[in-house]
Amino acid sequence: MPEIVATTPGLFPLPDWAKDELSDLKGHQKTDLISGDEGGAITDAYDRARSEVVSLQTDAGLDRISEGQLRWDDMLAHPLAVHENVETRGIVRYYDNNNFYREPVVTGDLTTGGDVAADLDAATELVDSGLQAVLPGPYSLADLATDEHYGDEAEFVEAVADFLVREVEQFPDVETLFLLEPSLVENPPEDGEDERASEAIDAIAGAIDAEVVAHTYWGSIPEKTYAHLMDADVDAIGFDLVSDHDKNVYNVQEYGTKDAVALGVVDGQNTRIESPETIRDRIDWFEQQTNTAYDTVYATTNTETFYLPVNKFEDKIRSLANAAQLEAPDQ
Repeated sequence: MPEIVATTPGLFPLPDWAKDELSDLKGHQKTDLISGDEGGAITDAYDRARSEVVSLQTDAGLDRISEGQLRWDDMLAHPLAVHENVETRGIVRYYDNNNFYREPVVTGDLTTGGDVAADLDAATELVDSGLQAVLPGPYSLADLATDEHYGDEAEFVEAVADFLVREVEQFPDVETLFLLEPSLVENPPEDGEDERASEAIDAIAGAIDAEVVAHTYWGSIPEKTYAHLMDADVDAIGFDLVSDHDKNVYNVQEYGTKDAVALGVVDGQNTRIESPETIRDRIDWFEQQTNTAYDTVYATTNTETFYLPVNKFEDKIRSLANAAQLEAPDQ
């Protein structure tokens, strides 16, 4: 029986009071979004909101606690959007949904950042154990950005990976790092690019002493891309069983997977609450279909959860935590 670890891929919904307060403090225009140099009142509001979402996770019983990424106005693009050598320009659609982010245009060297590390440092004061870091994967971050500096696609992906490596080198101690790679599904790399994407993920995994999960969602990874991803020295690959359980299972049946696995067994975009029993059934089904005894199963929402109302978010993470505590079914 595997250890079932209840967690999420982060990017939580802001508490309602924080939405109202921050709307008044930040304004309502594109230029009023987070830039990395916000003042004391805004910082204080985010600190209080972070404390609240950490408490929600702890009270729900999650095994891994995220700081929530509440400052990420631009979703996965955030680490670039706040960089000094990146300009944010027009509003573009965030994948194939009704959310939008500021296009980050890289105009100079991607020097060392530290924004994500600073938020994690703040979270260490709130989390006794099980702190989890969340970052965009290098391929997805490069895919969401525009390069006006490096001039070569391979060099740009490598530069983004190096930037993220330097970020994780500043992290406090964490138990787990989720690298979010939806672009491997939504805009998969072409021949040659898939190997580079795997190498970029591998570079980040090698820079941190933590369990690293390369988490994908909104479908399944194409076979060739998946085969290359298996070459990355990550501890687990994440599969979205809500969007496409059959093809994700097929990839594992054909190419295998790591000793640990992350399973998106709760819908991060739908308000319907899954019962702990349903969640556990999905985990057990995956194990049976892949005929594999995993050391660890990270049970998670399939996507980030900022789409949800806070009360639904809380209900879903409580179901995840309860599912992890259920007794194994009789075989």
